[in-house]
Amino acid sequence: MKRLLYILLLSASAVSGQVKDKDSIQLRIDLSLTGFWQGGNVETLIFRAANKIDYQFAKNVKFRSQNSYVLQEFGRSKADEDILSLNFLNINTHKRLSPLALAFFSTNYRRQIDYRYILGGGMSYEVLKKKKHKINMSLTGEYEHTEFQTTDFKIDDYDGFTAINTWRSTLWFQGEHHLFSNKMILKHEFYFQPSLQEGDNFRWRGDISLEFPVWDFLNFKMNYYRTYESVVVAPQLQEDEFLTFGFTIKNYK
Repeated sequence: MKRLLYILLLSASAVSGQVKDKDSIQLRIDLSLTGFWQGGNVETLIFRAANKIDYQFAKNVKFRSQNSYVLQEFGRSKADEDILSLNFLNINTHKRLSPLALAFFSTNYRRQIDYRYILGGGMSYEVLKKKKHKINMSLTGEYEHTEFQTTDFKIDDYDGFTAINTWRSTLWFQGEHHLFSNKMILKHEFYFQPSLQEGDNFRWRGDISLEFPVWDFLNFKMNYYRTYESVVVAPQLQEDEFLTFGFTIKNYK
């Protein structure tokens, strides 16, 4: 946990440099810190740190890394501690249709996932690209390996296995919209990820945020995050959702 937070906070130090227009710099970074805390008779902590790094290697090659850390505690008892790292390499980014490669890594405390990695690639298509509105869709194929801490699952067919391997396909939908003369920024990301081998093994995730600029490099942020995963350990629920509030700091206008 400390190591990941250190990496995320390093982004903040990089962000604190000169603020520039995002189309004029090679490296773009933003760091979001959102959460909820309640003390007194009922102690509750929900914390989410997320950063996004875009690096333009060359005119037509771009690397993107999206990393997040989620912590939940109730009465000082840990309920969640999750790490998610999504990494993409896009080629021929000047074209509306372009190839991409991806590598993911994640852990999940409550779902008893020691670690999960996903490797794959596919194609990305720019549905809309304007100065204030961007929509992107992608279709990818991946190989996934997941190590669990238990062999007891909600779906009995998976009982007895600590590791689950499968091939998947993922449909992505992402967008960013600057509204009301840039006084509000709407961002959304959704993906659906079924197994190509098992019909009962699939997941989806939705992530929607509203940001309100405070200064050139600082936004107030409201974030709603919802996930569903069909193969979970017993007796965990298959769906989770978070609503958090906080700030985003960035190194571009």
